[in-house]
Amino acid sequence: MPLNHSLVGVPGDPVERSWGSTDALLYAIGVGAGLGDPLQELQFTTENTAGVQQQVLPTYGVLLAQARAAGSIGDFDRAMLVHAGQSIELHKPLPVEGTLRTSATVTGMYDKGSGALVETENRAVDAASGAPLVTTTSGTFIRGEGGFGGDRGTAPAWELPDRAPDHKVTVQTRPEQALLYRLSGDRNPLHADPAFAARGGFSRPILHGLCTYGFTGRVLLHEVCGSDPARFAFMSGRFSRPVLPGESLVVSIWAGADGTAQFQTAKEDGTVVIDRGTLRYR
Repeated sequence: MPLNHSLVGVPGDPVERSWGSTDALLYAIGVGAGLGDPLQELQFTTENTAGVQQQVLPTYGVLLAQARAAGSIGDFDRAMLVHAGQSIELHKPLPVEGTLRTSATVTGMYDKGSGALVETENRAVDAASGAPLVTTTSGTFIRGEGGFGGDRGTAPAWELPDRAPDHKVTVQTRPEQALLYRLSGDRNPLHADPAFAARGGFSRPILHGLCTYGFTGRVLLHEVCGSDPARFAFMSGRFSRPVLPGESLVVSIWAGADGTAQFQTAKEDGTVVIDRGTLRYR
C-alpha cells in the first residue's frame, strides 16, 4: 500500500523506557568513548572511579526517546529505508537512571521524487514528574516511494562558513562498531546482516547513522561544551553518506555567536557523512 498520509499530526500512544547505569555506559562505549584519551571520558565509561561521578552522553537521549507513531507508515521494503536526519533538544541533562514517557507524531510526508521523506517528532517527559526532558525530530528517506505529488518540504537555512574550522578532530570507529552499538537497542539488520545490506545496495553492513551522530556529539561535547553535558542544549544534522565500520571520522566545527556552532562530519577522503550540522550550547 502507499504511504499512510492519515498519520500526519496524530500522536502515537505514549511508551515508557527505563535505563540504568549499565545502559548509559554501554551506549558510551558504542559511540567510541574511551577509544581516544580514556582519562577524558571516565565520567561516561565508568561508575566507580574515585573522585569521578558518572554522567550520561547527551546523544543517548535520541535512543531513549524512541517511540512508535500512531500506526504503520506504509508497506514497503524496509531495506529501502535510511535515516536522513536527526535533531535532539535536551531540556536538562540526562540522569544516570530513570524512566521516560515518549509520544511520537509524524509531522510530514514529503515527495522527493526518487523517494519519500517522512519526518517525526518525539516528545519525552520524565515519567515520574512529567517534566520535559528530551525532544527529538528525525527524518527517514524511503527510496522508491516518491512521485505521489505531495509537498517537497523545505529545509532551514544553513551555509558553511567561508573560513577554516575552529576545531578539527579525527576519531576512529572500530570494525565491530555496529555490532557493539546495536546492543543499545537499534537492531536494524542493515547494520549486521550482509544479505539484508545487499538488498539495500550496500557491499556490507553499514554503521548506524545514529552511531556516527553519537561519535560527532562526543567531539562537540568535548571541544565546545567543555565536556559538560549541562551545556549541551541542541544538535541537528543531515545524514548525507553511509559510513562503514572501521572508517575514521573527521569532525570540523565553526564557532558562531550566541552559543551556536556549525559542524560537518566527513571521512578522511573528504566525503561528508553528516552535513548541515548545528549545535546550540549553554
